[in-house]
Order: sequence, then C-alpha cells, then structure tokens
Amino acid sequence: MLLLELEAPFDKRDVQLARRRMAKRWHPDIAPSGRQFEHERHLKAINLAADQLERLAEGVRGGRVTRNAVRASSAAARQAREDAGRRAYEAQERARAHAREREVHDPFASRVPDHSVVHRYARCVSYPEWGVGTVAGIYFTSDPDGRDEVQQWARVRFSHGVRTVPAGSMHFVDFSKPDPAADRAERFMLAAQRAMAEGDYELAAQRLIYAREAEPENVAVLRLMTLAFWQAGKLDAAARAVRDWARADGERPAPHRFAARIYEDIGALDLAEEAAERAALAGPEDASAWERLARLRVRLHDREGALSALRNAGTNGGGDALAALIAEALALEPEMSQRATGC
Repeated sequence: MLLLELEAPFDKRDVQLARRRMAKRWHPDIAPSGRQFEHERHLKAINLAADQLERLAEGVRGGRVTRNAVRASSAAARQAREDAGRRAYEAQERARAHAREREVHDPFASRVPDHSVVHRYARCVSYPEWGVGTVAGIYFTSDPDGRDEVQQWARVRFSHGVRTVPAGSMHFVDFSKPDPAADRAERFMLAAQRAMAEGDYELAAQRLIYAREAEPENVAVLRLMTLAFWQAGKLDAAARAVRDWARADGERPAPHRFAARIYEDIGALDLAEEAAERAALAGPEDASAWERLARLRVRLHDREGALSALRNAGTNGGGDALAALIAEALALEPEMSQRATGC
C-alpha cells in the first residue's frame, strides 16, 4: 500500500489506477541518465505489490478491502515472516551442529582420497554396536619433520553417520563367508571390557548381551555380564545372568559366590544362604565361603547351621572375624532357632 500510495478501503479498480499512476512516474524510459536500473527495480516492486493487493481484493467479500482486512492481512504476513525466519534459524543451527559433528568425527571430509580402497565394508572393533560401515577413504598423517610416526586413518560411513577411526581398529568384512559366532562374541567382549575400564557398566552389559546371543554357553561372557549388571545397579538382570552362569559352570564356586552376594544385595537372604552353601560345598577349602555362609545363617537365626559352618571355617583357618561370628551364633537361643526353622 505504501508503494502504490493507497489508502484503505480500496478495490481492484483502485489498485489498477494506482499501478498506472506509479508506472507513469517510475518508468525506466523517463528516468534520468544513469538511473534506469533503479527505476526498473522500483517498478518491479510496485508491480509485485499491485499483484498481491489485487489478489487480496479478489478474495474478500464484495471485492472491497476494508481497514480491518488490511490489518488482518498485515498480521498474517508478519506471522508468516516470523515463521520463515524461525525455520531459517533452525536450519542454520542444524547445519552448524552438523558441521561441528563432522569436524569432530570426520575431519577428512573435504579431502579427496589419494589411496584406493580395496576393502569396501568394515566394522570398528572398538565400537561393534555401530555395525558394518562403508569405507569411503584411507588417509595418512604426514610429518614434515619426520619425528612422529605416520598414522593411518579410515573414513567410514555407518548408519548413524560418518566416523573417522584408526585403520588398526577396523575389521574388514567379507560377505562371501559367514561370520563365525566366536568372532562376534570376541568383538563384543573386547568392547565390553573397554567400556568397563571407562566405568560405563550399562554399555558393557548391552554389548555383552550381543556376545551372549552369539555364544549362549560362553562362561567368560556370562561372568562379565553378571559383573557388569551388578556394578550398574541392575540387580534383577544380574540375578538372571548369574543363574545362567551357574547352569553353564555350576561345578565351580565362583558363580554361586556371586549369586550369594547379589541375592544378599536384593534382600533375598534365603536364596543367598542356599547359594553360599553351594559355593562352600564346591570349594570346601575356602574359609571365607564358610564364614559368609555362617554370617547369612546368623541373620536367618539358624544357630546350629551357623555353628556348623563356623567349625568348617575354623578347620580351614578362618580370619579375625571368626570369633565375632561365633559369639553372635552362640548368642542365638536354640528355641528361637527352632521356631525360625519351622517358619
């Protein structure tokens, strides 16, 4: 309306007259010398504004645009500009975040590979949960002084994005041969041990689940899984893992010893006492196993059972806590022990 010098209310005829009036004023043919380009641009802006106002006049009832209609149209235009600006800002922020991520994980994106890629598909041994990626290029770090060792890097495109990894941490995949289950279990076990060294026990447990799917009867995998779930605070999952471990390697005292500790943390003292008894019977020369069994039986008010376990612990050379446990067991009343056993 400012370009056409119009005032509301107006109709389509008023817009056409204003367009003609502005064309006579700003036509390039009547422009001063050297000002034809400015006149042409201004006339194009006038024509665009006139087209918009004509469409507005055609869309209203009666063909006449009132002041209220102009005010509503201006508000809608401002809202549309705000939405467009917000979308542009969000797109710019996404582009910046993508650029930062590429700078961290893919510093060689702008380079053209100077080395042919023989193996196309590979997986990262350090992060096997990334899956199989496509090798986009192999690069070498150059040292002009010759002091540092030249390192080899690979740019690999995984399903979640491009990552730049050391070439020594890649395991190239040949799809013509089946992937052995032992190799999958070993990959995930190494990755789980790395996560446990960093203190991320939840991630280690997730990786060990993949290793167990590859080899369900692998005792080393089940042992690490029990420890990972226990350290992560997921006691129910640790109890399930230790039961699987006990089924696979029940002749040794280690799974029963872990089971006793986990059940004790859960609060199931009866199950902990049974697991501690199995651990003590599997390793009868271990005095600490008998002491643990005696302590659990004292908490269950089993006086005779605690004294029997303490006698075995003393036979195998118990520690300093043996005397205190004997005193606690002797302090239990026999009739209370019988009532607890009956219950």
